[in-house]
Amino acid sequence: MARKFIDCREFPSETHCSITIAADTENELLDAAVQHAVAVHGHQDNPELRGQLKQAIHEGAPPA
Repeated sequence: MARKFIDCREFPSETHCSITIAADTENELLDAAVQHAVAVHGHQDNPELRGQLKQAIHEGAPPA
């Protein structure tokens, strides 16, 4: 099973966030990424946000 990750650097933000979140499952990764987006970036947890984040999921290891 390949690891999955979302790299916050792929999303434009005023804070230039450099967080990368990784997990073994898509559901675990999506939940953690939503929590980050809400707590740090002030987004609302809604289907649109979850859809955008789901599209940003990559398999493997994040680039250095």
